[in-house]
Amino acid sequence: MTTPNTPGSHEEPAPDPGHDAFPPAVLRTAELPAYERGGGASTTPLVTTAVGAQVFLNGITLFAPGAGIPPHTHNCAESVVILDGCAVVDIDGTEHRLNRFDTTYVAAGTPHCFRNASTTETMRILWTYASVEATRTIVETGATARIDAEHAKPARTGNWSRND
Repeated sequence: MTTPNTPGSHEEPAPDPGHDAFPPAVLRTAELPAYERGGGASTTPLVTTAVGAQVFLNGITLFAPGAGIPPHTHNCAESVVILDGCAVVDIDGTEHRLNRFDTTYVAAGTPHCFRNASTTETMRILWTYASVEATRTIVETGATARIDAEHAKPARTGNWSRND
């Protein structure tokens, strides 16, 4: 008798237990709602629990010229990729200038914030949180909310041009 995955075996290997955990999805940003974040930022959630996310969340945030969000922390790691424009990111009191495709990785509990470095062009980021239970805590006030709770006030549907 042979066992699975050995030479000469006629049995199929066991399926990957995560393979069928949720149906695949194709997300088209032009068809998804954007949500006002305040301070000149709008977010389009992409991979969320609503589409079956079990491990991480991600989405796109657009920053108007000069816009930024206040210093905050998360309960999990976060990565941000600059898709368009240039940014200034403050990570634990140290500022860094970022350009297109520059990427950050910030550990849970580390204060940070992003702002659009331009006063004339929009900035667009792709964010990913390492947990579907991700929260944001504003440093100044201590107010904490789930990331998915921020997606409550639709701004508009669709993808934005560089100069929205």
